Amino acid sequence: MVVTNLDDPTADFVIAELHDRGVPVVRFDSGDFPATLSCSAAIGGNTAGWRGSVQTPSRHTELGTVRAMYYRRPSGFAFPHLGRQDERFAVAQARYGFGGILTSLPGCLYVNHPNRIGDAEYKPAGLAVAAAAGFTVPPTVITNVPDDARAFIQEHGPAIFKPISVPLYLVDGHAQTVPVTEVSADEIDDSVTGTMHLFQKRVDKVADVRVTVIGEQIFAVRIDSGLLDWRTDYSTHTYTPLAAPLAVKQSMRAYLKHFGLVFGAFDFALTDRGEWIFIECNPSGQWAWMEPPTGLPMTAALADLLEGGIRGQ
Repeated sequence: MVVTNLDDPTADFVIAELHDRGVPVVRFDSGDFPATLSCSAAIGGNTAGWRGSVQTPSRHTELGTVRAMYYRRPSGFAFPHLGRQDERFAVAQARYGFGGILTSLPGCLYVNHPNRIGDAEYKPAGLAVAAAAGFTVPPTVITNVPDDARAFIQEHGPAIFKPISVPLYLVDGHAQTVPVTEVSADEIDDSVTGTMHLFQKRVDKVADVRVTVIGEQIFAVRIDSGLLDWRTDYSTHTYTPLAAPLAVKQSMRAYLKHFGLVFGAFDFALTDRGEWIFIECNPSGQWAWMEPPTGLPMTAALADLLEGGIRGQ
């Protein structure tokens, strides 16, 4: 079972690989519920676990037959035909009803489990776990107090600002990426009081590294771009596969184990002394764009993981 939005080329690669292997796949966006998606499930009696099915316009799937779920980036539940209060009520029933069934399938391997994704997406928790796992973490402050932000920048500058979370942000109908930006103390004003902000010491790096962990396999790629935030211009990139140091591998395993993840996309800054500085780990991160230029078999690795499943996990 693949749960994601319609426009997800990363999932497309994996589904095509599974189809080529003859592995049955059902794909849907949970945000299509209830317009084109329905679910009915029962529990109790002499049978443990949920019994029932999910139906899409082209598939009927028995819940008990799902041995693995690739949970990517589904859209949210929405009931635009309802008033505000009724919509809020209906969304809650969908989230905790349909969503609750999807998160408790018997004998299903989740890549990753939606609840574990939710836990790992809290950036403060990720930074705390990274430090405990042995990673080097840049000095960081999360605050809505302007004086504390200024004091941090004056002590640790040069410093950068980056969003703690990035929900869908549209400008003229187009989704925008909020880039990492260098910031000085004199740029901090009272608008900081409006919400929480993350400021971090800027790492003096020579390159970035994206490490994609898929089950037991680790794929590390050096990204040379010359940019503070390599996501802002992919045309500048060159990619070089490399081996992650043993200590980094051990720390990544500890990090994933803490959150109960079997997949993680780790970002590191690489210094001229060869240090790997932890930036973040995205439990639903992208990876497919790096496969063609590097030849790393990440699609096959993810298909292997889903095809095998782990009954009872």
